[in-house]
Amino acid sequence: MTRAEMKSLVVILFVRLTLTLFTACSTEGYKPVIIVHGLFDGPKQFEILKRFITKSHPGTIVSVIDLYNHLFSLEPLWKQVEGFKNAVYPIMQSATDGIHLICFSQGGLVCRGLIATLDNHNVHSLILLSSPLAGQYGDTAYLKLFPKLLKSEIYHFCYTRWGQRVSICNYWNDPHQRDRYLKTGSFLAQLNGETAHQNSTRWRENVLRIKTLILIGGPDDGVITPWQSSLFGFYDKNENIVGMKDMDWYIKDVFGLKTLHSRGDLKEYIYSGVLHTKWHANYTVYNESIDEWLT
Repeated sequence: MTRAEMKSLVVILFVRLTLTLFTACSTEGYKPVIIVHGLFDGPKQFEILKRFITKSHPGTIVSVIDLYNHLFSLEPLWKQVEGFKNAVYPIMQSATDGIHLICFSQGGLVCRGLIATLDNHNVHSLILLSSPLAGQYGDTAYLKLFPKLLKSEIYHFCYTRWGQRVSICNYWNDPHQRDRYLKTGSFLAQLNGETAHQNSTRWRENVLRIKTLILIGGPDDGVITPWQSSLFGFYDKNENIVGMKDMDWYIKDVFGLKTLHSRGDLKEYIYSGVLHTKWHANYTVYNESIDEWLT
């Protein structure tokens, strides 16, 4: 059996097990919760979060989608989106009342790709936990992937055909290389409506199917840079922060963010003192910004 066949078999078995549990267990009216991890981590990092959920919402089926090992988390994000779609769609079909998604770090971009491209999704709460929603640009732990390059030099690799085969390059957003970012950015630039494409209207409609979008981040994250990216803010060309409401794609409502905001369906939570790897194990964060959206 080839590696690809083994991976497909694991996905199929995971989905079947999840569907069996969903059918067999009483959820007391709670919708299933799907958790998507980030770069270089996996299900074991989310055991505490799972316990938080099952304690406050007894009977809830909580699944951490683990479609890739540590190496596969560097695969291009559109490839990861397709793998995620294959795993989560059968769960959506069985959950007639809908599901909730909690998506951490890079996993938040995978979830956004799913939401945009899946026309009949039934996601109620989309909870994006410290995710680089407007991109990444900074001297943080991510740079261990590029040990010989400074942040100002990474574009030489990322904005090439080969670089776009590495997940982090799909959302590396160098504010000093705007033209190169737009020219080569086939993932985040499309997702945020920064480059025109034929599916933009359909993707926007799919985003607006969400009942509630929850954004969580904070100034002491230490990885997402700028940290405001977790709230759809980012640097201008002088590395000054531009808030979400002043971003061009928000003002023009290109992918539906402004509409969600005006509907009252976009919630923002900011916490100081929380490191990037601690978000999903912090009870205060869970209790104040996640718990109420999982009903």
